[in-house]
Amino acid sequence: MGKDKELVILFADVVGSTRLFEVLGDLTARDKVAICVDIMRGATEQRGGSVVKTMGDEILATFEDCDKAMDAAVQMQVAIEAHPELDVDGQHIAIRIGCHFGPVVLETRDVFGAAVHTANRMTSQAKAGQIIITDSIFARLSDEWRAIARQVDVAVPRGQQGEVTIFEVLWQHGDTTSMLPLIATITEQHRSFRIRLTYLGEELILDDRERASATLGRGQENDLVIKGNLVSRLHARIEAGKNRFMLIDESTNGSFVQGQNGDDAFVRRDAIPLKGKGVIGLGRVPEPQSYHTVEFSCEEGTDTVPSPSESA
Repeated sequence: MGKDKELVILFADVVGSTRLFEVLGDLTARDKVAICVDIMRGATEQRGGSVVKTMGDEILATFEDCDKAMDAAVQMQVAIEAHPELDVDGQHIAIRIGCHFGPVVLETRDVFGAAVHTANRMTSQAKAGQIIITDSIFARLSDEWRAIARQVDVAVPRGQQGEVTIFEVLWQHGDTTSMLPLIATITEQHRSFRIRLTYLGEELILDDRERASATLGRGQENDLVIKGNLVSRLHARIEAGKNRFMLIDESTNGSFVQGQNGDDAFVRRDAIPLKGKGVIGLGRVPEPQSYHTVEFSCEEGTDTVPSPSESA
């Protein structure tokens, strides 16, 4: 027997996978798609969601919380965009994501209902690199998320009588910046953020305006030079994302993140957001004051943004 429940339904798939197989051949294309699916699965599970099933180049996932679904969707997009092995003939492989919230019937290895069809329709509405959501998601999002979502269309999904308002989540940092005048009319404020990195007494501060990224690794060209036999030459990057900083691992042995709240995560050739305070271990589990361990502290402030009438 199935179980009725209201959930976020998220579909994510690789754009243009048919062309990949034509250009690269079956084995190489399969490996590229597998990287994308692993990233999508990992982001879902790290954000408290459940992958119901994978279908070739696509995943179907569920979440109980709309904000966490957006966290996962952005994590997927950031990690796919940053992955060094996903360039094909000068173009980067991209994914598209569609989400809807509504009642579904849960079974052991599947989920059914009109909400599933609506979420799937949102995916077909999305273009490469987009996150498309319905008004049922938008209404349940925090103010922070709603501030960077814009209405793009109104549709009547198949099998439904009422209209659905469709929004795009502007997850890319450049898109968020371009939307600040609109956000200012809604909130009159922009929350600035920065991260403080500490390594063996050396301190590096990044912010979302002047210095938005840094590299970590054993190569002398890195912003933080970290020695160790398990540390790659360019091991990881820390970059400003959507109101947060992302750790983007590019190493052979991966990176470990431990938060003060007890959250532990491992990432390899993938990306995860950094929250609060904690430590990062390059190539191994972090240890206090170790040569392979970086401390981080995320800080947030509120700066008033002038309204369009004031800046004119």
